[in-house]
Amino acid sequence: MSQTAASPARFRYRTVALPVEHGGWGFLLEPILAGLLIAPSWAGFWLSLAALAVFLLHQPLKVTLKDGLNRRMYERTRWARRFALLYGGVALLSFVLALAQANASFYLPLVLAVPMTLVQLGYESRNRGRELIPEVFGALSLAATAPAILIAGGQPLTLAFLLWALLGLRIVSSLLYVRTKLRRLRGKPISRWPTVAVHGVALLAVAALAWVGPVSAWIVIAMLLLLSRSVYGLFYATGPVRPKIIGLQELAFGVMYAVLVAVSI
Repeated sequence: MSQTAASPARFRYRTVALPVEHGGWGFLLEPILAGLLIAPSWAGFWLSLAALAVFLLHQPLKVTLKDGLNRRMYERTRWARRFALLYGGVALLSFVLALAQANASFYLPLVLAVPMTLVQLGYESRNRGRELIPEVFGALSLAATAPAILIAGGQPLTLAFLLWALLGLRIVSSLLYVRTKLRRLRGKPISRWPTVAVHGVALLAVAALAWVGPVSAWIVIAMLLLLSRSVYGLFYATGPVRPKIIGLQELAFGVMYAVLVAVSI
């Protein structure tokens, strides 16, 4: 393997220690918030900490993987490995503590999330991480934290996977909205109706669940607000908006959705 020396000043430690894209924080905090509101427990707390460490592990692991595939060893590669070991150690310790205090075996959702994480890493290793498929799979794998927290807190599997599904509806619709919104701001051609249609289908799905009985009408209100946001943001909002502002707005909508999901269940 060829090596290329590089001083620490030639790169920012933040680029290997913290996620580059800020939108992922919302997809991590929403399932943690919803899970702990529904089933608070020490096991859930340690699972949340483990999920945070795994989330932070993603960036240094991605840097290490990309440099390794290119057969390069930079200073950033060495620091990425160090951060990966640090985050991995925290994740492992927190996971062990969660196992010791959980009321039930909570790892089934986490096992199901592994293939989605691998798909995301596969795309990112080929510099295709910003495509829709890896973004959806990555967010869904983070959302697996919520059902794991519920199971660890003694809640039934049916409720846990219902929560994961409800978070999945929010994830897909939100990602489509943000991608369409950003393309519009950059002056690229867009099609607004598919995004609105996905929100409409999600609204019908939660309305059916509320009608049958597993959830209350609060989830319908939450999805209706997301639908209204998409219609306004894509058809009526004018003027330039920084991507960071869009991300903060989505974080606020995500917190609102997580709270209303917890109330509805």
